[in-house]
Amino acid sequence: MRSISRSLGLASGAMALTALTALAGSGAADAAPAGAQTLYAPSALVVSVASGEDPAQATVMRAVTLVCAPRPTGTHPDPATACAQLRANGGSPDALTAPRANVRCTREWNPVTVTTDGVWEGRRLNYAHTFANPCELRSSEGVLFHV
Repeated sequence: MRSISRSLGLASGAMALTALTALAGSGAADAAPAGAQTLYAPSALVVSVASGEDPAQATVMRAVTLVCAPRPTGTHPDPATACAQLRANGGSPDALTAPRANVRCTREWNPVTVTTDGVWEGRRLNYAHTFANPCELRSSEGVLFHV
């Protein structure tokens, strides 16, 4: 009788160890429950470039996603630089629309509107800026809107 109960104890211990190993290998043990707190405040934006001067009426030509926490990612062509520039400016895209000093553009009126919509470090961000033409957009300081 002693050997049967000892065998059952070892068998159940082995099954528990196998189950824990399977969970650790599948990544299920690392998954955070829904609604769990993370170390990073959310920073996820949709960045768009549209033809026209009114953000509500403009025709969207391109749109990308930008996620900055916990690491830069998304469909933006240069997420690391865009996130670093936003972080350096306190999350304000306004500073990234200033023109570079060494670029000259024509004075044609062919408006291009850029927008950012989403969350930056846990705060809602909704921003729009209209450039006079595509050249002014390309000559802006930051890479956030270079999509």
